[in-house]
Amino acid sequence: MSEKLSWGERLFGGFKKTSERLAENIAQTVTKAKLDDATLDDVEDALIMSDLGPAAAARITAKLREKRFGLEISADELKQAVADEIAEILRPVAKPLDIVAFPRPQVILTIGVNGSGKTTTIAKLAHLFQEDDYGVMLAAGDTFRAAAIGQLRTWAERVGVPIITGPEGGDPASIVFDAVKAATDQGIDALIVDTAGRLQNKTELMDELDKIRRVLGRLNPEAPHNVILVLDATNGQNALAQIDVFKEVAGVTGLIMTKLDGTARGGVLVAAAEQYGLPIHAIGVGEKIDDLRPFDPDLVAKVIAGVA
Repeated sequence: MSEKLSWGERLFGGFKKTSERLAENIAQTVTKAKLDDATLDDVEDALIMSDLGPAAAARITAKLREKRFGLEISADELKQAVADEIAEILRPVAKPLDIVAFPRPQVILTIGVNGSGKTTTIAKLAHLFQEDDYGVMLAAGDTFRAAAIGQLRTWAERVGVPIITGPEGGDPASIVFDAVKAATDQGIDALIVDTAGRLQNKTELMDELDKIRRVLGRLNPEAPHNVILVLDATNGQNALAQIDVFKEVAGVTGLIMTKLDGTARGGVLVAAAEQYGLPIHAIGVGEKIDDLRPFDPDLVAKVIAGVA
């Protein structure tokens, strides 16, 4: 039986495509001993090609210019310097998803387009809370797809948490109402609510979420306490467009990024942090139940830059 990898080792493995891409792009830029204008321009292009986005790339190269311009620098030193600047961007948005609501439960709406990994992320989040001895309940508020209800029920059984469901095509707000009442009665700490992922009709989705909010407000004026957008890292810069839309229709309060193990576009995490400043609560680098962990900005910065 193979030895179980640590989270750091899984991160390095998961971000391998991203870090190799950035390392290759950076290595190609360091053709001179000193950090000059031409090299800095090349570094900025390398960061943009690695999906860190123009704003983050410009900020990082400006800092390199300020601190290292004209100094001798090797490829490894440049990667470390880039990692340091990425960490500076990521640290302010690294915020764990704490269960602090009183009275309980803390209501967490999860949103995201279909295929983003939203349903499995809900299960992994439930498992993460369980590890901290919190009681968790799920609510199948995505009644638009029958598969979503069945999939969430399967995950609830696997994780070992209760779930409130309704019929396909049923009223999501009604299910959420029942779930909050049940969670309150049972002394549940965290209620994680799945929601429809369709974006084709923004008005319909906005109306549905507004109705859920009104129902929640009657039961607990503070709810929902969190509106978490689940993003698929393989979408690269398109993930940023999803943040724009869901901020408008849903009032996003934080992000979870999934599928970082399947893409060379993990740098989009940095672009999202720089552009939106929304809390990044957790990241996922695999399909296993424990492959979602709180976001560690310093470790992730090293991993993206390929610093061992």
